[in-house]
Amino acid sequence: MNEIFIAMNSFLESILFFDIFFGMFEGYKVPFLVAWLVGGGVFLTFKMGFVNVLMIKHSFAIVKGKYLKKDSKGEIEPFGALTTALSATVGLGNIAGVAIAISIGGAGATFWMIVAGFLGMTLKFTEVTLSLQYREFLKDGTIMGGAMEYISKGFAQKGWSKTGKVLAIVFAILMVASAFGGGNAFQVSQALAVMQNDLGFFTENSYIFGIIMAIAAGLVIIGGVKRIANITEFLVPFMVVIYVLASLYIILINIDKLGYVISLIFTEAFSPHAVEGGVIGVIIQGFQRAVFSSEAGIGSAPIAHAPSKVEYPIQQGLVALYEPFIDTIIVCTMTAFVIIITGVYDPASGTAELIAAKQGAALTSVAYGQVISWFPYVLSLSITLFAFSTMISWSYYGERAWVYLFGSKYSLIYKIGFLAITIISTIVSTSVLVDLSFMLLLSLSIPNIFALYVLSSDVKGYLNDYIKKLRSGELDEEIARDRAS
Repeated sequence: MNEIFIAMNSFLESILFFDIFFGMFEGYKVPFLVAWLVGGGVFLTFKMGFVNVLMIKHSFAIVKGKYLKKDSKGEIEPFGALTTALSATVGLGNIAGVAIAISIGGAGATFWMIVAGFLGMTLKFTEVTLSLQYREFLKDGTIMGGAMEYISKGFAQKGWSKTGKVLAIVFAILMVASAFGGGNAFQVSQALAVMQNDLGFFTENSYIFGIIMAIAAGLVIIGGVKRIANITEFLVPFMVVIYVLASLYIILINIDKLGYVISLIFTEAFSPHAVEGGVIGVIIQGFQRAVFSSEAGIGSAPIAHAPSKVEYPIQQGLVALYEPFIDTIIVCTMTAFVIIITGVYDPASGTAELIAAKQGAALTSVAYGQVISWFPYVLSLSITLFAFSTMISWSYYGERAWVYLFGSKYSLIYKIGFLAITIISTIVSTSVLVDLSFMLLLSLSIPNIFALYVLSSDVKGYLNDYIKKLRSGELDEEIARDRAS
C-alpha cells in the first residue's frame, strides 16, 4: 500500500513542480502551484478593492443573521455553512501543518502563513460567491455547488462550454481523490500518531482506531449536509475555544518571550538561518501549509457554502472571509507562537524523530505538554475531534463531486469507499500521506484559480451592485419589509 502512495506522490510532484534559478537558490525546487496561488490571491485582492478589509464588519452582521430572509432558498443558515467549512479547515492543518512548516522552514514560515491567510480571504470570497451564483437545486432536494458548477456554467456563458466541462470533470476527479487523501487519510493518520503517544493500546492495534473513526463518521455522513452542519455548529466553536484558550495561556505565561518570538519570525522571514532554500524555502513552507490549513483557492469550501440560505450570492462570499481569518491568521499564528516559544521545532530538543516522520500533530502535543503537563491528553481528544470534523465535511465535498460525475444514485458507493480509506490510513506511512495530501490539495487550484481569473470581472460586478444597495439603505429596507410580513 505504501508503494502505491509513493508512486502517486512522485507522479504528482513531477507534474506540479518546476525548477527556477535565482542566483544563490540555483536548482532549488519551487512548486509552480505556490506561485499560482500567490498570484491569484494578489490579483483578486487588488481587483476586489481589498474586500477582505473593507467589508469584514458587514460580513459579521451577515453571520449573525441580520440579513437572513424568511423565504431565502437553501438548506442551512450562513453560520451553519461557515462552521461546516471551518470544520474542514480548522483542524490538523492548524495543529500538524504549522508544526511541520516551522520544523522545515523555521520561524519565518509563520509570517508567510499570515500573508497567505490575508490573500486567502479574497480567494475564499470570490470562489464562494461564484458557488452561490451558479448553484443548482437537484430533484432529490439537495444542492449542487462548488467549482464544478461555476467552471462549467460560468465558462458556458462566455462561450467556452467544452473547456468548462472538461475542467469541471478534472476538478471533480481531483476533489474525490483529495477527499480520500487530505480530507480523510491524512486526518486519521495524524490523529492516530498522537493517540499512540498517549495510549499505547493503539500502537499495536492501530486498525481499531480506524474502525472507531469509520463508524463514527458513517453515522454522521449518511445523514447528509444538514446533519453535518448540526454536528459542526456544536463541535467547531467548542474545539476552537479550548485550543485558543490553551494557546493564550502558554503565550501569556511566556509573555516575556513574545517580543523575541515576533522579532525572530520577521527576521527569519527575510533572512533565515540554516534553512534549506533560504528565503524561497521559507516562503514555500509558509504558503504550502497555509493553503493546506485554510484551503483558500482550491475550490473545496464553496461546496460547503452552496446550500446557504442567502438572498444574494455576495453575502455568503462575505461570510467566507472569516474562514482564512479565523483558521490561518488567528489559530495558526497561535500554534506557531507556542511551537517557537517551546523550541520543539529544533531537532536538538529531542523531537528529531517526530520531525523526520512529519508527525506534526504529535510535535505540537509535545510543545503544549511542556507547559501544561496534562494538556496532551486533552489535545489528543481535541485532535481526534478536529480530525473527525474535518473528515465529515470533506466526505460531503467528495460526495458532491462524486454526484457531479456519476449521479446521486451512486453516492452510497462513494461513502463506503470513504469509510474504507479511514481504516486503511491507519496502516500506511504517515510521511507519505503528508506529501501526497499536499500534492492532491494543491492540484485542485489549477482549474479553480484559472476559473477565478476568468470569472473575476463578474464577481466584481456583483460586488459593486451589492455595495450600492448597502450604502443606499435598500438592503435594510428589504429586511424591514421581510420582518414586517
